[in-house]
Amino acid sequence: MTTPPDEPTGAVAAPGRAGADGAPGADRPDAIVTGEAAAAPADLVWNRMHPVTPAVKGWKVVVVLVFIAAQQLSDDLADARDLLAGRGWLIALGVLVGVALIAFGYAALAWRMTRYALDDDAVYLHSGVLFRQQRKARLDRLQAVDVVQPILARLMGLAELKLEVAGGPGSAVSLAFLKEDQADALRAELLARAAGLRRAEGEPAESAPERPVLEVPASRVIGAMIRSGATVTLVGGVIAVVVIIAVTGEPGAALALLPGFLGVAGVYWSQFSRDFNFHAAISPDGIRLRHGLLESRSQTLPPGRVQAIGIKQGLLWRRSGWWRVEVNVAGYGGEGDAGAENVLLPVGDRDEALTAVWLVLPDLGAEDPRAVLTAALEGTCDDGGFVTIPRRARWLDPWAWRRTGYRVTDRALLIRSGRLVRRLVVVPHERTQSLGVEQGPLQRRLGVASLAVHSTPGPVSPRVPHLALDVAARLLDEQTARARTARASAGPEQWMRAAAEPRAVTQSDPAS
Repeated sequence: MTTPPDEPTGAVAAPGRAGADGAPGADRPDAIVTGEAAAAPADLVWNRMHPVTPAVKGWKVVVVLVFIAAQQLSDDLADARDLLAGRGWLIALGVLVGVALIAFGYAALAWRMTRYALDDDAVYLHSGVLFRQQRKARLDRLQAVDVVQPILARLMGLAELKLEVAGGPGSAVSLAFLKEDQADALRAELLARAAGLRRAEGEPAESAPERPVLEVPASRVIGAMIRSGATVTLVGGVIAVVVIIAVTGEPGAALALLPGFLGVAGVYWSQFSRDFNFHAAISPDGIRLRHGLLESRSQTLPPGRVQAIGIKQGLLWRRSGWWRVEVNVAGYGGEGDAGAENVLLPVGDRDEALTAVWLVLPDLGAEDPRAVLTAALEGTCDDGGFVTIPRRARWLDPWAWRRTGYRVTDRALLIRSGRLVRRLVVVPHERTQSLGVEQGPLQRRLGVASLAVHSTPGPVSPRVPHLALDVAARLLDEQTARARTARASAGPEQWMRAAAEPRAVTQSDPAS
């Protein structure tokens, strides 16, 4: 629904260099190039993936086939027994071996046809068996570099190098698989070139030094899992089972809830496996994150690539004072396990949450940033200088209308909401992609509207709900001007180009 004619309507693009997918310059068509336009210079040195790559990739097909066959046969054990009687098992084994040979053969052919190269400006990837594909990823549009190690690849000392480039869905470039030390060295090389560093011919890139700042112990991950919605579901299911057995006298009725219990167990395992051994560090390359149990993931987010920060606290976490911090990054959010890639802090106390914010935004643009963030996380009404929604909007937000509001600092827009589940969203001014004023029928009747701050795909959705119409219109104009000014003064895409040596890590106190 649109607002009245005298109010702003639709989406108003914030001036600057950013495109719709979130990174400065992301609207440039050459961020990720495919086809003939991705043709590489003739003097490049081409490399292949590790020769063991076909074995790592081919086994997945076999595992999927075995899983499907086991699932089908488990539905009727009698038919399965008849099928495998006599020489039936030989036929089944022959089919399995044949499929394995085809899978490994195709993986070997794909490995043979895949090669990569790099220069000071881009990474080139040529791949494809039936259909050849040429891709070129510009390094000055690099959003993140991940080193991913599935369990089998880790056992073989291999790793996958993933480059997230601002260019919309499908823009990631994957180099799988490389030797682990080769992947680490190539990551350091790519980050150095993306930063604008130039070295003498043949001089290898060294990994930038880092300073650890956050660590999440496994005991806290388990505690967070216990105090989660999955636990509430599990407890409710157990109570339901007890009631059903007591009423019907049939213990077998509990089997109907078995799929639900398995689903909860899957949620538990996924969360623990994803957040296990979580570490965060700061370096001249950017923010470095490491986590994972079976699949180890090492992420590097270069400076200025985070588009929005989201902090939340569930009701069951309040007694322990725990918070979760997530981010939007161009290239993440639309592919893979977004829950793993977009987490800056899976669970931590308030000081650790403030440290996570400091990693992304060292200068909040306020005289007392700690007081501002404390009011944003736990305050209500006008605590910390927040502008809250009008009293008439309580019909649309009866629980949290006293808490919902926003505050603007010199560097960012802070949006506070939620009472049962507390939420805070922080959007740096230079990362504002576009702005829009939205008004539904009930909002129109109450004379309020919502301001949407458009960001890249991800878990954070910046939105200031139920503002008075004049406040929403004024905030729209002011944020447009702030975004224009912030982008004009933003640092270069190649953040080390002007420096002869890697810049020193700031020693600012994250809690100050």
